Amino acid sequence: MSGRGSKRQIVIADNPSLRSAQFSPSSRRIRLQTLVRLRWLAVAGQTITVLIVGLLLRFPLPLREAAVLVGALAAANLMLSVWFPTTYRLGPKSALALLSFDLLQMAALLFITGGLANPFAPLICVPVIIAFASQPLRHSLVLIVFALVCTTVLAFSPYAVPWYPGEELRIQPIMQLGVWCAIASMMMFAAFYAYRVSHEATLLADALAATELVLEREKHLSQLDGLAAAAAHELGTPLATISVVAKEMERELSDDDRFREDVQLLRSQSERCRDILRRLTSLSAENEEHMRRLPLSSMIEEVVAPHRQFGIAIELIEKGDRTAEPVGNRNAGIIYGLGNLIENAVDYAKSKVTVMVEHNAEWVAITIEDDGQGYAPDILSRIGEPYMTKRPREDERAGGLGLGLFIAKTLLERSGASIHFGNRDNGDAGARIHIEWPRSVMEARDSK
Repeated sequence: MSGRGSKRQIVIADNPSLRSAQFSPSSRRIRLQTLVRLRWLAVAGQTITVLIVGLLLRFPLPLREAAVLVGALAAANLMLSVWFPTTYRLGPKSALALLSFDLLQMAALLFITGGLANPFAPLICVPVIIAFASQPLRHSLVLIVFALVCTTVLAFSPYAVPWYPGEELRIQPIMQLGVWCAIASMMMFAAFYAYRVSHEATLLADALAATELVLEREKHLSQLDGLAAAAAHELGTPLATISVVAKEMERELSDDDRFREDVQLLRSQSERCRDILRRLTSLSAENEEHMRRLPLSSMIEEVVAPHRQFGIAIELIEKGDRTAEPVGNRNAGIIYGLGNLIENAVDYAKSKVTVMVEHNAEWVAITIEDDGQGYAPDILSRIGEPYMTKRPREDERAGGLGLGLFIAKTLLERSGASIHFGNRDNGDAGARIHIEWPRSVMEARDSK
């Protein structure tokens, strides 16, 4: 059972509605209004800082140049607010341009106020962190290189830090180098951290969206029988009226050779339609209990049956009396999740898959084992992560675990199950998956 990417996962990837939920560059487009609000915050912060330093503390400060730089940022914000709607989302290149402008404006303001000696110098990292949290990696890398260049230029600023008149705050070159290293390392660490967190959160959100789509599809399929019964019920009344009218027409026109055959055909076809609707109604009535209330053994057989035709023996072991087995409402999530796990086992087994079902008064457990190569140790800790793309060579015991397994794991956990992935511990090769529910959950769980 190594290399868990299954045919079920291929179906998911080929489904247009699920494919649209997967991670794509468009899902990382940042809203312009978000950047505008952050920039207004920057304008306010820079304005307050300049006023405090220049007017309240009366430190020597190039107020005119600082005002021009802060005003440029405010003017750019105003133009963006006027030209674009609040719902506009920036493409990667547009976002890179705006963040580069913000970075350049901040660097220029720091340059005329002491460079790296300015205590606000670390703020030059902010545009880089925003880029790595919201933009594709290649665009973010361009911005971090630009930020490092700006940081280097700040180290050679000829302007002194605003300080008390008559006193000069000198920063030794070795300290300048230390500040540069501190800012560069903080920038790279924060950028990497922001990118990883954002990337994983986006993948998880997209995978959960795909999970909801799969669950809705399974529920829709299970409801088709009820829809057929409803359609038969709704069509029964008008069809009965047509049948009555056809009989009256046949009685009135039985002696007229022009209409006799047509009326007989109309009546026979209406009777045929009534027979079809009657069969639909009886089919729903016969299967209604099976569709709504499902014994554990019936559910397992329904899950296992589609996978018996692939040349792999599936042994079903029931440890417990069927007369005492739990009977619960049909749950599309459980059926789909177990089906996916069994399908994976069949795909990577050499000759045999074993499904063992146990139950008592407190819990219900299902164990799925195969005689394949099993899970590699480094893969066990990552099982269930969405969009894992690593695939093994034929002689490897590692595997690629993707969206299909993530969906199965998520659906089963939502049903109240605890899942443990591992390898068989009896000396034989192969993987082992143990799923366990509290019995009360299995019996009380509805299909909602």
